[in-house]
Formats: sequence, structure tokens, C-alpha cells
Amino acid sequence: MYSPHELIPHRPPFLLLDEIIEIRPGEYGKGIWRLTGKEDFFGGHFPGRPTLPGVLQVESLAQLGACIVLADERYKGKLPLFGGIDKARFRKQVVPGDVLELEVELVQLSARAGKGHGTASINGAKATEVDIMFIIADA
Repeated sequence: MYSPHELIPHRPPFLLLDEIIEIRPGEYGKGIWRLTGKEDFFGGHFPGRPTLPGVLQVESLAQLGACIVLADERYKGKLPLFGGIDKARFRKQVVPGDVLELEVELVQLSARAGKGHGTASINGAKATEVDIMFIIADA
């Protein structure tokens, strides 16, 4: 099985993916992000009611999507970069101690770009849903 450290260049404090559970290179993946409550952003978002920012949920899904692309040998030496975000919906507050269950399906992938659909859930309840577009650049 793949590790995020093997596939993407992100490192703490901006590695927002702890584990890859399942991956079909170039197609689909499942991953986990465990929120300990020690993350710096919780202190300021929001004091007294810590909440994971939605943009970081989207970034976590994008990191899983990048792993799916880079696990495909055709994209060795490449780097997927954000091209756009559509239809982002935040349905459930994410708080310290939650485990985000991430799932991304690539719905389009070419040599230069792609699109994916991602969801983040907590205990099976959907927290976030988003469509992500990306370009593929040289690393």
C-alpha cells in the first residue's frame, strides 16, 4: 500500500492526509485524516468552538486526489496543481478528535489535466463534498 509521504511532496504542517486506505492508480482512493486538536489552526478558528476550516477539508481531498494521480506510473515526475473548485458543500461541523474519512474518484484524467469528485465523512455522515479540477505540471 502507498503512503502519502511516498507520493506527494507535502509535509507537516501542511500534510493533511495521514493514511491511504485504498488506491486504484489514476482512478480512485480512500484515505484518513485524524484531527488531534493540537493543530495550530484550531486555536484561532474559532476560540471556544474549534472548527476545521472548510478550505482545509478541500485541500485534504485534493492531496488524496494528487496521490491517486501520482500512483499512476504515467505521471511519474509530475505534480497535480489546483485548477478550480466547484460545487463545494459543507454539511457537518468538523471538530478536534474527528476522523475524516476521505474518498476521491477521478472522473476525467488526461496528460495535462483532470477532474475529481471528493467527499469527506465522519462516521459515515457526509461533512464535505466538492468537485476539484487540476492541471498536471512538471515537478
